[in-house]
Amino acid sequence: MKPKVILKLAVDAGMTAALLLLMAYERIGQAAHEWIGIGMFVLFTVHHILNGGWGRNILKGRYNPVRIVQTGIVLLVLCAMAGSMISGVILSRHALSFLSIKGGRSFARNLHMVSAYWGFVLMALHLGVHWGMMIGMAGKLFPKPSAVRKWTGRILALVTAGYGIYAFGKRDIGEYMLLRSHFVFFDYDELLVFFCLDYMAVMGLFIFIGNYVCAGLRMIGRGKAFKAK
Repeated sequence: MKPKVILKLAVDAGMTAALLLLMAYERIGQAAHEWIGIGMFVLFTVHHILNGGWGRNILKGRYNPVRIVQTGIVLLVLCAMAGSMISGVILSRHALSFLSIKGGRSFARNLHMVSAYWGFVLMALHLGVHWGMMIGMAGKLFPKPSAVRKWTGRILALVTAGYGIYAFGKRDIGEYMLLRSHFVFFDYDELLVFFCLDYMAVMGLFIFIGNYVCAGLRMIGRGKAFKAK
């Protein structure tokens, strides 16, 4: 595996871990949340530098349904990240307290909540639309194909997505995305690992959705191409 590919995977893994910790902000403390948020921004920037070809080619080539979905999700992720960073700067009481920004905290708090929860879902969808490529790279680590490994992965994905539906409701994520609740509830008696496992399951759910939506669009595209011949 090429060094650049390894670096990309390491950056993506770091972003995923940071994202999960950021969702537990009251459990890890405000100062840690802010510093991890800054780290997330750095990794996000590095991710786009490493994938700079996407930005250079955004206006080139033909847009099929899969590319439209992929591009739309990326642009929405950029909006969510911008909202999180701008509101995070305004709300900062530790890492960026020297800026002494006054006013706008109520609006920034709502913007931060909406941006964070939509960003969480959109980043998972973004992983999902590229999941096939990631599975392909992982497959290179195994010299021989295995039906057992293939079906084990599919069953695990289905179970994770199924539990992710339950965890999505249990954690009221939809309520926070729609700003129906202005305050996030945290059970301080709950072990952090269980909180993270639920959010990992929700992430798995949207990875599952992104992967199979794009797979379906590719199948439809191939079917239309076949009929055209």
